Amino acid sequence: MHTIRVWDLPTRLFHWLLAACVIGLVVTGSAGGTWMNGHLRLGYAVLTLLLFRLVWGFIGGHWSRFGSFLHAPSSVGAYLRGRARPEHSVGHSPLGALSVFALLLILAAQVGTGLVSDDEIAFFGPLVRFVSGDTVALATAYHTKVGKFIVMALVLLHVAAILFYKLVKKQGLVRPMVVGDKQLALDAPSARDTALTRMLALVVLGLCAAAVAWLVRLGNAF
Repeated sequence: MHTIRVWDLPTRLFHWLLAACVIGLVVTGSAGGTWMNGHLRLGYAVLTLLLFRLVWGFIGGHWSRFGSFLHAPSSVGAYLRGRARPEHSVGHSPLGALSVFALLLILAAQVGTGLVSDDEIAFFGPLVRFVSGDTVALATAYHTKVGKFIVMALVLLHVAAILFYKLVKKQGLVRPMVVGDKQLALDAPSARDTALTRMLALVVLGLCAAAVAWLVRLGNAF
């Protein structure tokens, strides 16, 4: 058996922080009222994390890069027919990859529409003034009546997949996302996870946070 560092620390922190923020968004969005102040801040946090993941998908550890889990349709089909390749057990499997991309895209749509949403009571996104009233209405309707439930459904599907892998396929997906390593029969490349790469991730996160702060200030400056 080989000990492979699959998930670097920045990827693991991203995963758990995103999970916490999404749960917080669902709770605060459902509660409404003064909870919406926290909802807005959590939305900015999710946008920061998504920007970070976009960058980290190109410069992060081997198994965190999009290229490592961007599978061809034929590979997905073979996986579904039970003909998985050995490397599919290392990082994201073809189905897991589809789940990741779907969740990132849906979260991006949810945050994006939130930036131009208006509840017509007390809270509105910072970029409302830059788009038309029709756009605001469409974005608000999607954000509150469609996107929220899609996000919740994908999260539940994600949890169900984890339970399926644990109970049926006898593969634990949670522990590697906590400790970073997997015990595997095949020898696969380990992800870079050094002090230097962690410092790089911190710089990237800081730049993403600065970009989101600038975006928010831009909306509030008018």
